[in-house]
Amino acid sequence: MENLIEADLSHILENTKDLWGQVRNKRIFITGGTGFVGRWLLESFAWANEKFRLNSVAFILTRHPERFKKQAGHLASNRAIHLCKGDICSFAFPGGEFEFIIHAATENKFSSDSLDMYNANVRGTRRVLDFASSCGNKKFLFTSSGAVYGKQPSALTNVPENYLGAPQTTDINSIYGHSKRTSELYCIHYARKFGIEMKIARCFTFLGPFLPLDANYAAGNFIRDALLGGPIYVKNNKRIFRSYLYAADLAIWLWTILFKGKSCRPYNTGSGKPITVLELANKIAGVLKLPNKIKIVKKAGSAIVERYVPDVHLAENELGLKQTIDLDEGIRRMAKFYSFTLNGKRALQPK
Repeated sequence: MENLIEADLSHILENTKDLWGQVRNKRIFITGGTGFVGRWLLESFAWANEKFRLNSVAFILTRHPERFKKQAGHLASNRAIHLCKGDICSFAFPGGEFEFIIHAATENKFSSDSLDMYNANVRGTRRVLDFASSCGNKKFLFTSSGAVYGKQPSALTNVPENYLGAPQTTDINSIYGHSKRTSELYCIHYARKFGIEMKIARCFTFLGPFLPLDANYAAGNFIRDALLGGPIYVKNNKRIFRSYLYAADLAIWLWTILFKGKSCRPYNTGSGKPITVLELANKIAGVLKLPNKIKIVKKAGSAIVERYVPDVHLAENELGLKQTIDLDEGIRRMAKFYSFTLNGKRALQPK
């Protein structure tokens, strides 16, 4: 399946080719390298390292190196990639200098004690920042989240970086957003105390290869349903607005923010083009020519509006970033990647 993303990797390099010289003969440390975001960073790093002969090395922190070797053997066996076994909150610091650090590890699953998520994210960020302060780190990228804004007002179509909203302290479901806000605050503190260039990407919603098909991601679930012949199950018909940036564009944005973004200035990272979840389901059905279309599990008041859509003008105007792969094409590419087999079941072949 790795061959299916070669065009995406070439596209990433074409749009970042003037940036990679910064890591030539350097070492980079990455947390969260085995997740969706981290996997795209690793794939594109390995591709750039080979194509541009950078002689760079990436150290990847993971709790389960053996599992990663099974999932991505070509990366695990790459001599420019070193897997470091450890937990984000207590990992042993590798020796030597790391001028570049990307902290993409995050915990977003609730346990029986919701504060576990908060503590894991904040303690993990502090641990990585402590490492950064001791290893000669020059540029640090923190993948934050649009959850830091709290509930987006229904009348605000796209939320900008200067929006002063926040997650509600009385809503236990806002724990994730609070953990990202606190982590951002620690990042700014360490940047000023130790002179680190601190880059912050507030990530929104994405789709593409490596996005789980069995997690709480509408795009992944809908494409799974479509490839298995449908119908696509939609939880309800509420007007829930999201926007979707394709994974290759996400990688372009993150590398650009790391290499060129202004220090201590968060950048919204995602697509600024809103679409309702129900519209997304219908679009996937149409793009993949699904014969059995949509099934709404529970009817809800259609007047209810929920939004989670960024204003991305800051990234566009300051860094020249844009969405280069539209949603229809992103759906086709993700579906093609997953079309061969799904949980042992035969999947439809995208038209």
